[in-house]
Amino acid sequence: MMKLLLYLMPLWICGGLAAQDSVLLALSLRNVVDLAISQSSAVKYVQNRDVNYYWRWKNHQTRFRPQLTLSGDLPDFENQTKPIVQPDGSIVFNQVTQLETNAQVALSQPIPQLGAYVYAASGIVRLQDFNNNTTGFSGAPVSVGITQPLFAYNWMRWARMTEPLVYEEAQKNFIEAIEEISYEATSRFFRYLRIQTNYALAESNLRNSRDNLRIARVRQELGTISENDFSRIQLSVFNAQKALNNARIDLKNADYELKRYIGLDQDQQIELIIPLDMFLFKVDPDKALEEALANRKETPQFERRLIQAERALTQAKRNSGLSATLNMSYGLSNSSDMFGGVYENPEQQQNVRLSLSIPILDWGRSESQVKLAESERELVIYDVEQDRQDFERRVVVMVEQFNLIKDQMETAEAADRVAAEGYQIALKKFQNGEISITDLNISLAEREGAKRDYISSIENYWESYFLLREVTLYDFELKQKIYYDNPMLE
Repeated sequence: MMKLLLYLMPLWICGGLAAQDSVLLALSLRNVVDLAISQSSAVKYVQNRDVNYYWRWKNHQTRFRPQLTLSGDLPDFENQTKPIVQPDGSIVFNQVTQLETNAQVALSQPIPQLGAYVYAASGIVRLQDFNNNTTGFSGAPVSVGITQPLFAYNWMRWARMTEPLVYEEAQKNFIEAIEEISYEATSRFFRYLRIQTNYALAESNLRNSRDNLRIARVRQELGTISENDFSRIQLSVFNAQKALNNARIDLKNADYELKRYIGLDQDQQIELIIPLDMFLFKVDPDKALEEALANRKETPQFERRLIQAERALTQAKRNSGLSATLNMSYGLSNSSDMFGGVYENPEQQQNVRLSLSIPILDWGRSESQVKLAESERELVIYDVEQDRQDFERRVVVMVEQFNLIKDQMETAEAADRVAAEGYQIALKKFQNGEISITDLNISLAEREGAKRDYISSIENYWESYFLLREVTLYDFELKQKIYYDNPMLE
């Protein structure tokens, strides 16, 4: 991130001066992409989403760590008539006025492998009877226990399998999202560049059309041009002016959209530089597929989906049969008129309880839930396999398209150069009276088409370049994995 800030600092300083002095700011594709991934609203959303997953992961980790809690009632005052059971079994209603204060400190620890909880606790109770003017204490100086579900669905075991994959997906998705922003910035850059090119062509056409009209007027005075050709030349001026007006409107719209996306001030005047710093290298499909499987979120995502399908089946099976919970505890307890007496010669206390739940008649509900889970697991297995094949095919196709761009670039560049030279020759011939306005318009259309094709080929290269980075999360230019820090987690 520091390297990116140092890279962008001269650009921001220049941008601030340009905003003050109305100096045109030239932006390269690299500048636009860097601005998008450093200050756009899109990157802020991606960073916040990544923070959300970060704290989800931290929360998951704390669920399996020891928890120390202090609980109690401070105080619990009671003043009411209550039924009191007598030694002979009869009930007498007496007025009870008492103040109870209790506190307990407990240390608990889950055991994910067993789905059990173990705990150690210490508690004390103070009871003050206002009617009899007595005070007593009771408590358990120490007690330990375990709660162990038997034949039950162990959510802790499955959570420890899926949550690391969820967090790994989130980390890889963060990098992928940054690359998506780079691609979106590239698309907006070239939309602006195409319109900027159209505007420059429209300006050039208007100038040339006006020059042609001046020459045509001289020829009209000399009687060397027909009225039909003169009218066509006049019409070409009107058409050129109309095209320039349309291009100016399109340029304003593209200017607003690009600045809004990359977070640049709307008052800043900009001009885009055609990105000719292409790296026309070949990409090995096997290497691209290897990096894609290692770096993209799809790999842990496929694994997580399969685990979740198995988890749902296991849960359906566990919930359809015998359910039992074993609770065991051992400790010391005592009571006394004095606080310290609770801890003198306490007596042992043990507790063992086994709770059972056995379904006897459910009209096939349990069996149908298991069958449904089995069917859904099979569907997930099939879907994951299809998605994996589609993902791998997408990577290979992307590499094939990128490797074909070199020839397209060279052809488009040559055609643009030839068309530009041909138009200049045709313009001079028209001005010398050697060709008609129709031939000049044909040459003009060829020049504009070739220029647009050339810009389009450059756009195809850079879009394919950033799509290849996005689909593999690997920088083939620097030969290293792509990684971004989240400044909101620093």
